[in-house]
Amino acid sequence: MASDTWLIAGLGNPGPRYRHTRHNIGHMVLDELVDRMDAKYTRTKVGAQVVAARLGAGGPKVVFAVSEGYMNTSGRPVRGLMDYFDIDPERLVVVHDEVDLDFGRLKLKRGGSEGGHNGLKSITQHLQGDRDYIRVRVGVSRPPGRMDTADYVLQKFSAEQAKDLPQVIDRAADAVELIITAGLTAAQNTVHQN
Repeated sequence: MASDTWLIAGLGNPGPRYRHTRHNIGHMVLDELVDRMDAKYTRTKVGAQVVAARLGAGGPKVVFAVSEGYMNTSGRPVRGLMDYFDIDPERLVVVHDEVDLDFGRLKLKRGGSEGGHNGLKSITQHLQGDRDYIRVRVGVSRPPGRMDTADYVLQKFSAEQAKDLPQVIDRAADAVELIITAGLTAAQNTVHQN
């Protein structure tokens, strides 16, 4: 029987060049969650930095993880952690940027297509095609004009967006905690009304 531990994976790219880009919003949300726990990441042999803790006193066991590799290789460390902690896909929550949502909008869902997102594609591939994991989609908006989507998500947020970014990250972190403590449906009912 699989464990009752949750794995929360924040997608992004490593290094200072990508730190504050749209594609790294998943990392930013995980950093907020880890800060809330007053914890520090530790490195693992699977190529991820993790914090393993309980969400609140006596709460559910949770592994918070950010990959040390690039977005398109996210699946390998996610799968490695799922195997190590014996976590089923139903208890995997992936936080990622979403160009099909306006900046700051959040959408929570289980399963579905990867929508061209290379991080999600890598995870699904390493789960042998299983898409039955939860996604916290954080809106970064579509690129302006004819700008290439890949170029757009690798850029920093606009000055106007940067002002609101802390609140967006905070709301996404709240959504992750709500999924774990109250379940996906309750979290959707709360988050999608805002």
